[in-house]
Amino acid sequence: MVMPHNERVGRALDAVRDGLRPVCELAWEAHYGADWLSVIHGRDKGAAGVADPNDLIFLLKGMQNSWQEVWRQHMGQAERAYVGELRDGRNSWAHQNQFSSDDVYRLLDTAERLLQAVSARDQIQFVQQLKRDLQRQVFDEQGRSERRKTAAKPTEGEPLKGLTPWRDVITPHADVASGRFEQAEFAADLFQVATNNADAEYQDPVAFFGRTYLTHGLRQLLTAAARRLSSQGGDPVVDLQTNFGGGKTHSMIALYHLASGISALELAGIGELLAEEGIELPKSIARAVVVGQFMSPASPNAKVGGIETRTIWGEIAYQLAGVPGYRLVEADDRAGTNPGEKLIELFRLAGPSIILIDEWVAYARQLPATENEPALIGGHFDTQFTFAQTLTEAAAAVPNVVVLVSIPASDIEVGGERGRDALVRLSNVVRRKSA
Repeated sequence: MVMPHNERVGRALDAVRDGLRPVCELAWEAHYGADWLSVIHGRDKGAAGVADPNDLIFLLKGMQNSWQEVWRQHMGQAERAYVGELRDGRNSWAHQNQFSSDDVYRLLDTAERLLQAVSARDQIQFVQQLKRDLQRQVFDEQGRSERRKTAAKPTEGEPLKGLTPWRDVITPHADVASGRFEQAEFAADLFQVATNNADAEYQDPVAFFGRTYLTHGLRQLLTAAARRLSSQGGDPVVDLQTNFGGGKTHSMIALYHLASGISALELAGIGELLAEEGIELPKSIARAVVVGQFMSPASPNAKVGGIETRTIWGEIAYQLAGVPGYRLVEADDRAGTNPGEKLIELFRLAGPSIILIDEWVAYARQLPATENEPALIGGHFDTQFTFAQTLTEAAAAVPNVVVLVSIPASDIEVGGERGRDALVRLSNVVRRKSA
């Protein structure tokens, strides 16, 4: 059933409200004290009635009115623009204005970007699904329109004799030939792959490599990682700011699937690549994936057995070695302190391991850096860089561990002063050990 545009917009705005509310309440209470609700309400000169933190317009206007005092450290001008654009979109929706498909997609994209700035994982995924559904709807509408035009237009002229039909020259992929191709399904997303929620083309290692062209840079990246995982040398840390001949996310997914446990002979191009280098991958490789935009420093991540991870190191430990791995760093995970040499013990327990960290800056910039900011279970801002140094040194100390960190190439969209500081400090730490 086709969803009306205004309904889709309304659902997205509800998701933004649910994602922003706990973050705003925590930040405002820390800065203004117990009377924060009255303070924020009083800043709105045009406000009428009772202040309601369950109202999206209250949250958006409150963020604008407290930007310099509260949000400037954690967010940049881009995020400030998102707040204003969503406020305008919410007003248009409230007045029942009509939205075009382009209008809706832009609003959904803006909503996703603002939610990413506060690591509202559930709401991000919800809005992403709204975007995919919209793209499918638009694609179907365009397809029907083109078919009607073709049916109404008479054939002109005669085809040139002797030409081979193009379908005999090149065979389109089955989904294209059948009309089932949907561009929305071909957006790489490391978090979706790691949580087993991606489309088959990205989720299945065999299908993924079947559609992946191994550029020279990607071949080098995969070879270096395989050599390291096999204890045959190689760099322990890779900074994926470098262009490896393919997209950053695609490269990280390729590494994730390289360590899937599926025989290299079943992965197109990988068996030959490793054979050329004389590398044989271990049969079992532990994997850990952390995507900063999907990890909240204010909320724990529930795991099997009643365990809740709070920090990046707690999450990595659990993903690599389950409950035994988490127990090694549990005290530091609960306290938000750097686990130190326990990481080496963790890596030895887990065996051959690959750790992929994406959008670390987006996560770190949300952490408190002063005593005046609210404490978060994710730890302190400075601790991130102490941990980053410990992580890279521990990886270098264990011969079958490789760490790959994605760092933005510039500070244009890192999000405020705190984001720029995180970018510089994280870059300095990672590059000491990176390829």
